[in-house]
Amino acid sequence: MTQRLFLDTPSAQTMTATVLAADAAGIVLDRTVFYARSGGQPGDVGVLRWNGGEIAIIDTIKGEGEAILHVPAPDAALPPMGAAVEGALDWQRRHVLMRMHTALHLLCAALPGIAVTGGQVGLDKSRLDLDIAEPPDRAALEERLNALIAADHPVGFFWVDDSVLDTDPGLVRTLSVKPPRGTGRLRLIRVGAEAEPVDLQPCGGTHVARTGEIGRVVITKIENKGRQNRRIVLQFASTGDTP
Repeated sequence: MTQRLFLDTPSAQTMTATVLAADAAGIVLDRTVFYARSGGQPGDVGVLRWNGGEIAIIDTIKGEGEAILHVPAPDAALPPMGAAVEGALDWQRRHVLMRMHTALHLLCAALPGIAVTGGQVGLDKSRLDLDIAEPPDRAALEERLNALIAADHPVGFFWVDDSVLDTDPGLVRTLSVKPPRGTGRLRLIRVGAEAEPVDLQPCGGTHVARTGEIGRVVITKIENKGRQNRRIVLQFASTGDTP
C-alpha cells in the first residue's frame, strides 16, 4: 500500500519515502506526494533521488490494489529495494493542474443542477461535458465563472463517512463515474465558506487553496457531443504559469 500524502497535504512538493518495489513498469514507495492519474487529472511527474542515484519520473499511475506506480524514464537505473529516496514534484506543472481542476469545480458551481458526464484536466486547456440539451450562453457563463474566481473563495477538504452518499446523493455531480466506496470514508472538496459553500462534491484530486490563485479564464468553445451532451472547453486568459 502507498500512503497518499497528496490527499491530506496537496500543497506538499517533496517527500521522503522507502522503495517497496521497482521495475521498468514503475517504482512503488511506501508514501508519496505524486498524484496518480485518475478522475480526469493527469499523473504527476518529477524526480526521485537516493544515495548514489537519481531518476526522472515521467508519469504516476495506479497499480495493483492500493499501490501507486511512479513510472521511470526508459532505461534508467532503478533504486534498490528498501532504499530511502527523496521525491520532488515538477511543482510548476502540478500547480497549473491544480488551478485547472479547481476552475472546473467552479464551472460546476456556475451551472447549478446540471450533471457532469465527463471531464479532463489539462495543462493548456480543460473540459467539462454536461448533461444538457441547450448550450449555455458562453459570454454570460464566462462572466459568472470569473466572478467566482475573483471572489478568492477558500478551497479546502474534509473527510466524512461514505454513508453520506446514501442520505445526500446530490453531492455527486458526475453521471459516469461514482466516488469509490468501501473504505468507510469519503473526501469532499469545499469551495467557499462552510456555512454556505459555493461548491461541495466528492473529489480525490488536488486543488489550490483559494480561487484567486486560478487567474482569469476564457471559455474557448461550447461543442455539441450528442443530443443531450455539451462540452465546455476553457483555458487561462494569460499564457503564463501564474495568475
